[in-house]
Amino acid sequence: MKGKTSVLFEPTRIQGMKLKNRLVRSATWEGMCDEDGRPTPALVDYYRELAEGGVGLIISGFAFVAAEGKPLPGALGLHRDDFAQDLRALTTAVHQAGGVLCAQLAHAGGQTRRALCGGMPLAPSAVAAVQYQPETPTAMSNADIRRSIAAFAAAARRARECGFDAVQLHAAHGYLINQFLSPHTNRRDDDYGGSLVNRARFLLDVYRAVRAAVGTAYPILVKLTGSDHLEEGLGEKEAVLVAQALDALGIDAIEVSSGTPASGELTPLRRNIHAPDQEAYNLSLALAVKAAVRCPVMVVGGIRSPDRAAEIIREGHADYLALSRPLIREPGLPLRWRDVDNAAPSDCTSCNRCFKAALKGKLECLKT
Repeated sequence: MKGKTSVLFEPTRIQGMKLKNRLVRSATWEGMCDEDGRPTPALVDYYRELAEGGVGLIISGFAFVAAEGKPLPGALGLHRDDFAQDLRALTTAVHQAGGVLCAQLAHAGGQTRRALCGGMPLAPSAVAAVQYQPETPTAMSNADIRRSIAAFAAAARRARECGFDAVQLHAAHGYLINQFLSPHTNRRDDDYGGSLVNRARFLLDVYRAVRAAVGTAYPILVKLTGSDHLEEGLGEKEAVLVAQALDALGIDAIEVSSGTPASGELTPLRRNIHAPDQEAYNLSLALAVKAAVRCPVMVVGGIRSPDRAAEIIREGHADYLALSRPLIREPGLPLRWRDVDNAAPSDCTSCNRCFKAALKGKLECLKT
């Protein structure tokens, strides 16, 4: 451990989950599963490389909990029991390489299309989401809502049985849980719409169902939007109240992100990170959450340099730093930051060419 950045490499725990450092691989769509969502040997090798690179916690790419919730080609599925052998190959590879793996449980809601999910997309309300090929979804019935909550719980059970060390609920980036939270996409007038208490009901019901499925000692995390950055969307004040409600129920950690594909320049995948003052662009939102909860808080978004990352930890602004694109560029970045004096920042500038590669079935850096 080197000097002032050694704080990044302190061992910690989330529930009983032991982590060797404070660096987290944030969930990243890899595009490396088959058409049904079954993980491929290539994805196993990819996760093994991440674990060997020294990151403390790997959060899987978006794992859809129901076929209707598939967001993108090649996404991971946790909706079928017959994937167990392939999922165990994934978790075993990570564990053998000394890593820790969390499954991100998610549902695209209206942010998908029929060609991917096999039917008309479902959402809280019939409000079109801005996406590559927008389609107006069908408003969910109460039976659809109950079925989706049960799907999250069943996926969590599968994740635990297949060796994942934790699960994370995806409540950000304009997907189903976020769609319920946001008045921009939730126009319901029943118990799941209107007031924040009602709009948060779906997320809290999902949490309770997942907790019942995995038990009190198993870590459940959440990726929560700190703001939709949308007119009439979920804003910071309401997001903090949602974080407090989750904290009171026993959530084990909150990763703070922001934005949706409809948020213009403030999407989750901001481009062109070239200077330290462009880093950690979600930090003010994470600070607001951190001040309001007892559980650990992770911040994601534009973190590129070990000095800036360590400063965030030392000042108590967050407990963990989550990275995505820098680890696509350099899977061994955590080891370099640990072992090299005055280690240089990641040279990932968020050109986002890596996601074009994922569309072809292999997540990799294409920066020249």
